[in-house]
Order: sequence, then C-alpha cells, then structure tokens
Amino acid sequence: MRKLINFLSSLLERVAESNDLKPSLEQQKISVFHGLTRPTISIHTYLDRIFKYANCSPSCYIVAYVYLDRFTQRHPSLPINSFNVHRLLITSVMLSAKFMDDMYYNNAYYAKVGGISTTEMNFLEVDFLFGLGFHLNVTPTTFHTYCSYLHREMMQQQPHLNNTARSSKLLHLCFNEDESTHQQQQHHQLAV
Repeated sequence: MRKLINFLSSLLERVAESNDLKPSLEQQKISVFHGLTRPTISIHTYLDRIFKYANCSPSCYIVAYVYLDRFTQRHPSLPINSFNVHRLLITSVMLSAKFMDDMYYNNAYYAKVGGISTTEMNFLEVDFLFGLGFHLNVTPTTFHTYCSYLHREMMQQQPHLNNTARSSKLLHLCFNEDESTHQQQQHHQLAV
C-alpha cells in the first residue's frame, strides 16, 4: 500500500507539473476544483494524509485513479494541474470510498481531512459526479486492468524516468471496457 501511495503521488505530481508548463494554461477552463493559489502541501503529503485518516480500503485508491482518468478524459479542457489536483484527489477518494466500502466517513470528515469546508466538499462531490456522468461502476475487468497497469509502471519506475512526455501520458490509461461491455450487453439484450 505504501508503494502505491508513493507511486500515485509521484504520478500526479509529474502530471500536474507537466500541465503547469503547457503554454495553454491560460486557456484552460477554471472550475470549482481550482484554487486561487497552489496549495503549500505537496501531493505526496496530501495523499499520505488522506491515507492516514480516511481509513478506506486499498481498492479505493485504484478506483479513485479510475475516476480521475475518466474525469480527465471527459473534460480535456480541465487537465490536472497544481491548482486543482488536491481537490480532485480528495473528491475522487471520497467517492470511491462511498461506492466501494461498506463503511465510510461523511463529507464533513473528508472536508476536514482535505483542509476545505464542508460546503466546498459538497460542491466538489456534485461537480465530480456530473463530470463523470455518474459513471461510478468499475467492473472487475477494468479494476484488474488498472491494477496491472499501475503495477507494471511501478516496477518500471526509475528516478531518471521523470521526463514530461512520459508523465503526461501516464494518467490516461483510456480503458473504456466498461462502456463497450455495457453497450454490447444492451445490444444483445435488445436483440433477444
């Protein structure tokens, strides 16, 4: 679990830094996830804090990564950067815990963990849900695909692999089997 937290934070740091350097930063849409300034807490420390206090299952972090991937694929004009990564992260972990775990904390608790107000946490949750199109289900196949991908990337991670071209591609696994499988099942059901 510690390796996963370290890798996810490293991945998100590289993606945020890469998107911060893009000249189109001024053209990116501003959303409720954007802060006025960059948070002073590092992504690694923030994810460690979430891990320490959220008490969610290890699978929640994989599902949160799936949600972040889905969100960024649906909203390419809202890339993850240093102004929004913390809010996106706390929201995706909270939603994954609510969806995956039998027991989870309420929004006020996650707001406290995330260093934001309960009202803001509520707004972030609603915006994230609409941003995902309420597509929260993660099939076992998708889950195992993301796990395998993360495991493979963690095994290949080396200190000198910190180039921005590679890091900007890491977040987007673009695995859409959920949608295609669901559409095939609907088509099959309609045909019968």
